[in-house]
Amino acid sequence: MPSSLLVQSLAKTFPSAEGEVGVLKNVNLSASPGDAIAITGPSGTGKSTLLYIIGLLDSPTSGQVLVGDQNPHTLDVEGQAKFRNTTIGFVFQDHFLLPQCTVLENVLIPTLAQAGAGTAQEQQARQLLERVGLSHRMTHLPSQLSGGERQRVAVCRSLINQPRILLADEPTGNLDRRTAETIGELLLELAREQNSILLCVTHSSELAARFARRFELVDGQLAEV
Repeated sequence: MPSSLLVQSLAKTFPSAEGEVGVLKNVNLSASPGDAIAITGPSGTGKSTLLYIIGLLDSPTSGQVLVGDQNPHTLDVEGQAKFRNTTIGFVFQDHFLLPQCTVLENVLIPTLAQAGAGTAQEQQARQLLERVGLSHRMTHLPSQLSGGERQRVAVCRSLINQPRILLADEPTGNLDRRTAETIGELLLELAREQNSILLCVTHSSELAARFARRFELVDGQLAEV
């Protein structure tokens, strides 16, 4: 069932030789199913850290993240892993495909943490790969694909469990301009079709311009632009 996302008074600090360093300071954000949000800002300002906290790959120093009426950071380790698998999809700058698995197998990997890849999941994977123009590549290994093709596989993998929240961290950073445009458009289209909340961290002004909502993270604070 679609859920809203609410980030409230989020802060993150890291220890250093000079004391605590604040990366995120009182960050607030709200999003509804179907929202597409781009987050820009200088390097080192905490954009990826924000995504990782929302995606349960890191924890906040203070503040909270609510998905619907649930704060997943209050779950135990096993509960967080299950929540992350069923609710959140990730697309990173590097595709992180398993080299020994075929394209189809890579897309199905997130389903293995649940009941496993059954007929319905395999059909969904095939449909996603066809949707991104890779129906002829399903039995290929990642080493046999171009960079753009590998990233398209990663996008399909992120969507196989129909996540309520899709997090993309510099998803076009390693791609040439034309391929980056294709991947950016696919992310937007597929997230819209699944009615997911899409949050995308990017340095690309061209990609950010495609998003209906745009935020900038500067000095630890998030502002809509």
